[in-house]
Amino acid sequence: MVTTIVLGRRFIGSIVKEASQRGKVSLFRSVLLFLTRFTVLTATGWSLCRSLIHLFRTYSFLNLLFLCYPFGMYIPFLQLNCDLRKTNLFSHMASMGPREAVSGLARSRDYLLTLRETWKQHTRQLYGPDAMPTHACCLSPSLIRSEVEFLKMDFNWRMKEVLVSSMLSAYYVAFVPVWFVKNTHYYDKRWSCELFLLVSISTSVILMQHLLPASYCDLLHKAAAHLGCWQKVDPALCSNVLQHPWTEECMWPQGVLVKHSKNVYKAVGHYNVAIPSDVSHFRFHFFFSKPLRILNILLLLEGAVIVYQLYSLMSSEKWHQTISLALILFSNYYAFFKLLRDRLVLGKAYSYSASPQRDLDHRFS
Repeated sequence: MVTTIVLGRRFIGSIVKEASQRGKVSLFRSVLLFLTRFTVLTATGWSLCRSLIHLFRTYSFLNLLFLCYPFGMYIPFLQLNCDLRKTNLFSHMASMGPREAVSGLARSRDYLLTLRETWKQHTRQLYGPDAMPTHACCLSPSLIRSEVEFLKMDFNWRMKEVLVSSMLSAYYVAFVPVWFVKNTHYYDKRWSCELFLLVSISTSVILMQHLLPASYCDLLHKAAAHLGCWQKVDPALCSNVLQHPWTEECMWPQGVLVKHSKNVYKAVGHYNVAIPSDVSHFRFHFFFSKPLRILNILLLLEGAVIVYQLYSLMSSEKWHQTISLALILFSNYYAFFKLLRDRLVLGKAYSYSASPQRDLDHRFS
């Protein structure tokens, strides 16, 4: 019961949130919403209290610590005590302009308030109704780099949420039942480890599919296209070529050579405003310059998991392993279908949108 409540905490919270809507509603609807909220909260609280009382009477305090151990690592892993500037940028960049964001950074000095606002923004950013960041096409290099910094922070938060949630699910599905098993019972250690890996990987793919939709990947692709990329070259090979000193407020065309930090770099993208020596800008362009790269990685990972689960399902001889594999395999089939559908549709869309540009380049060449 405790494991079910922990794994379904967001579903329970969504029901309570939907039943707590404010506004002008009819009397029958308001009574129905109140009864729904009261029933869900009462049933969840009663079940959780009854289960915890039974656990306190049956097991030692050390065993009970393993139930709350992942929640103790949840907030430190998300690094909520991050730098003040990054925190304030993350919490206000989506709703402020660049000048207002800078002035807001100068005015904000309350760390606890910033921490609380960051946690609210993190929850809204990942699961709220307006969870998708917006992209504004602009020609200012500084604004493009600021937007990329915000998107990098947002993407890192989403990946941390995926990692923490998948490990939390695998912990309560595969580890907690083994830890609370009685000494007189036998359990298969190899199957427990295999179940832990299967649940964590499957949950990670499903969460990434939810938190990294096609529109979000397209947003990152547009930002990477505006950011550009630089490739470090040997100064001895281009000593006879004109080299420009790199400046922040210049948008560099493709193929130009610049000097930065005593090194020579060549512009790779069509438009280049990235800092040549910044490795994070290079990684951002590498991962998101191709809009289908994230979907391809998820497809390969999900396909490999499905093939392994089919092999394990055919070779399993115990009924509980067959049921567990079949349930996990069913969820992976659905996730693989949605990923493959998005990959085929977006592949056609991007190839169609790129064909006029190729025809135009061919005419000018």
